[in-house]
Amino acid sequence: MTERKDDRLWGGRFEREPNAQFDAFQRSFAVDRRLLPYEIAVDRAWAKALEPIGIFTAAEVRQTLGALDRILERAKTDAAWFEKTGTGAEDVHHFVEKALVEELGPFGWKLHTGRSRNELVATDFRLLVIDAAAEIQRQLDELLNALLTQAKEHLSVPMAGMTHMQHAQPILLSHFLLAHAEAFTRDIPRLQHAAASADACPMGSGALAGNSFGVDRNAIARELGFSRITANSLDAVGDRDFALDYLFALTGITTHLSRLAEDFIIFASQEFSYVILPDEYSTGSSLMPQKKNPDAWELIRGKSGRISGALLALLTTLKGLPTSYQRDLQEDKEALFAAHDQVADMVAVATGALASTKFNAERLRAAASNPALLATEAADYLVRKGIPFRQAHDIVGKVLRQAEKQGVSLMAWPLDKLKDISPAFEADLVKSLRLDAALSAKKVPGGTAPESVRAAIADLEARLNKKAIKTGAKL
Repeated sequence: MTERKDDRLWGGRFEREPNAQFDAFQRSFAVDRRLLPYEIAVDRAWAKALEPIGIFTAAEVRQTLGALDRILERAKTDAAWFEKTGTGAEDVHHFVEKALVEELGPFGWKLHTGRSRNELVATDFRLLVIDAAAEIQRQLDELLNALLTQAKEHLSVPMAGMTHMQHAQPILLSHFLLAHAEAFTRDIPRLQHAAASADACPMGSGALAGNSFGVDRNAIARELGFSRITANSLDAVGDRDFALDYLFALTGITTHLSRLAEDFIIFASQEFSYVILPDEYSTGSSLMPQKKNPDAWELIRGKSGRISGALLALLTTLKGLPTSYQRDLQEDKEALFAAHDQVADMVAVATGALASTKFNAERLRAAASNPALLATEAADYLVRKGIPFRQAHDIVGKVLRQAEKQGVSLMAWPLDKLKDISPAFEADLVKSLRLDAALSAKKVPGGTAPESVRAAIADLEARLNKKAIKTGAKL
């Protein structure tokens, strides 16, 4: 073992340096360097908070703020310096202190008065989650607008709606697209909840017990843009519920993306041929020249598992931890950062692929025009003639069974044959068994009738345009 060095944040109690392998194992700067802009913001707020309590003079505050600004700018513009200084840093907090001492000499150590890395990382992480949620919300708006645009452009295109992956009833393509849009709109409140959960400032909590110098916690919170302070110092340093909330929101988004991807993968198959894949978001085969593969959608579907895994990983890390800060919490950021980056890419690719997709209107209309899809309309027709629905359902089922045996469609079955099964059938049945009539009949709010879908499009557009999203710094 080598003699202890003096540049660590915690070394006074130790005689010897850590084991080299353990020292590398416990360092986190390679991951938490991403927090640097937030760390600098918190350091600035802390420097200002130390003046009213007599730790810093006004001149020392100005000196410290100037040095912090230079550190952040140099980190952005001088990659070599950033890497060199970071090489010896345990974490982002150690990096800033080393850089401050490089700028200010031993005075740089004074900024850490009365605070702990436990509260620093909790504060930095909360600020990042607030910005991260705003960034993904902006991207979801773009995806929703792509869905809205496609829905507007294809309002006249019918398709075969499915349950159990079987053709069921005719719907409008726009209705299908708006169904996905509704799912993504539900993700936005979850993102906003995650941001609201993170919107509490831990600074002044110390390592676990609070601050001994009487800093103004509310002033620090206001300086950093938080709406409130955390209520309990012991809870504040160990709480990562906000990170769970954010990962849960991301998991919801990717679950919806995966379902959207699955639909488009199926629709792109030759058996369906509902969509024409855009070249820009497709790949080919290294062996088969004719192939055009829906790789954008397949990768979105596949990568969704990573996000669910990140949520489960953090839940597992937090389960059973004692109250207060534990070093296990160092594991909270890497999975969240990776999940955020993946979701940002997934939403962007989905938006581009969706906007570039062409729909095969002829094929969609042909599938929707299958007379078998109008069986429910035939049952509804009988209900209007006074027959109870369960009996009407059975009658139409018998008609379909006989028609199948004869190799004809429901539409082609002669009226006299229909009357043999039920005298309630009349010549006006044909008016009900039309594609346009079947669609128009579903004119309840939320239904697939053209007028209902137009109203849904207008409603979604109004919701998207209601107010601009509050944005944070781009990550």
